[in-house]
Amino acid sequence: MDNTPGPRAGRKEWTALCVLMLPLMLVSMDISVLYFAIPYVSQDLGPSATQQLWILDMYGFVLAGLLITMGALGDRVGRRTLLLVGAAVFGAASIAAAYAHSAELLIAVRALLGLGGAALMPSTLALIRNLFLDEKQRGKAVTVWTAVMTAGVSLGPVVSGLLLEHFWWGSVFLINLPAMALLLVLVPFLVPDFRTPQQGRFDLLSAALSLAALLPVIYGIKELAQHGYEPLPALGITSGLVLGYAFVRRQKRSAHPMIDLGLLGRRAFGGPLFANLLAMFATVGMAVFLTQYLQSVLGKSPFEAALWSLVPGASLIVMAPTAGMLAQRVDRAYVMGGGFLLSALGFLWLTRVHTDSALWITLTAGAIYAGGLIAAMTLANELAIGAAPPERAGSAAAVLESGQELGGALGMAILGSIGAAVYGRDMADAVPAGVPHADAVRETLGGATTVAAQLPAGTADTVMVAAREAFTHGMGFAALGAAIVIAAAGLFSVVMLRGAGRAAPPAASQPAPAPVPAEAEAA
Repeated sequence: MDNTPGPRAGRKEWTALCVLMLPLMLVSMDISVLYFAIPYVSQDLGPSATQQLWILDMYGFVLAGLLITMGALGDRVGRRTLLLVGAAVFGAASIAAAYAHSAELLIAVRALLGLGGAALMPSTLALIRNLFLDEKQRGKAVTVWTAVMTAGVSLGPVVSGLLLEHFWWGSVFLINLPAMALLLVLVPFLVPDFRTPQQGRFDLLSAALSLAALLPVIYGIKELAQHGYEPLPALGITSGLVLGYAFVRRQKRSAHPMIDLGLLGRRAFGGPLFANLLAMFATVGMAVFLTQYLQSVLGKSPFEAALWSLVPGASLIVMAPTAGMLAQRVDRAYVMGGGFLLSALGFLWLTRVHTDSALWITLTAGAIYAGGLIAAMTLANELAIGAAPPERAGSAAAVLESGQELGGALGMAILGSIGAAVYGRDMADAVPAGVPHADAVRETLGGATTVAAQLPAGTADTVMVAAREAFTHGMGFAALGAAIVIAAAGLFSVVMLRGAGRAAPPAASQPAPAPVPAEAEAA
């Protein structure tokens, strides 16, 4: 990373950062905002079980699949231009989603929301690279970006639950409109439009290959996590990997590639990318367990569970800036390693949680592992975006975020499978004879809850006590798996990233002119 001091940002740039955080927060929230609203959507639109899954998942699939394409497009047409187009699409799709009159229309509109979100997310991080040229200021800006992105996913269910207490389900989409309107008004005055002048047409085939590679892989991983091995998801993963190989081959041969493969080979970019993937593996993989534990084991209502789940996030406020300050005095590799180690200890603490454990024990474990992860992820994002050449800031940001999406999908699949395997083993002989739908009871805690509601009180209590014990046991093993992965991430950070923040990057594998404000280019 080049440590040559750049001009310091002023009030205009920091105000621009505040405005850029609005779409980032909402795009992150939209990943989880439908969790509480889906029963109301089902009652109103009557979707099938398959349609209900697509309503929930379509947004994330399209968002993940288009990130690389949109990052490269922003480098070419202008990052502010793409941001504004994305805001307009996101706002229009939000209105359409709020008033959708059929499940099919809502699925289609959720895809359109994913398109708008894919345009917004890499643009916000890429513009930080262009607005904040001073390394210390850029570090603070990236800290804010990481904290807002993480907080958005946690806030989605809370905002959804609050709105649904007073309004209809469409309100969870309409909250996007004021922020998008403010973005469209203020960004043209606060943010220059940076683009990289380059020759050649936009590679539509590479764009199609990137989408066709990522989409079936993430879909297959999620399906395998939910339903176990099935031929179609396995085929999806295989075909996605084959198409991904074709995408990489095309990038190597292209005069103007969508992603700089040489950048991936740099220690200061590829290393943080891998560390972030492992961090999101643990974050997303354990989030499902904690939500179910609060609701189905401790008996909290969905809204109560969402509020309690925000408590561990309070550690983000402390740990993110603390990590930034420490990294100014100590090699950031050691700070990242310390953050991962702290997180691993939090996961190990979580293995000691039982069905009768006090709530504060679970929340403290969550705060420890969340705080450690956000400290490491903040520095990883800062190191990677600082190592990226300014002319490739958009595609570099998109690759970072694609890695995070893939890490989250892998965490949900692998940690979810560990928990499910332990649950199934513990419940194999725990279901009383004669209980109807015993297979559903042995598969998931949700299935046990549904079946128990139809049983006599005594039998229902026996089933639920066993199911809660089995689920908590499975959560402990999943937490142990997360601790091992995160400890490995800490070791990787210390060994591979020492001195990476001080080293100047080598020449780009594909030389390109520096980005210029569009206004200067036009002049």
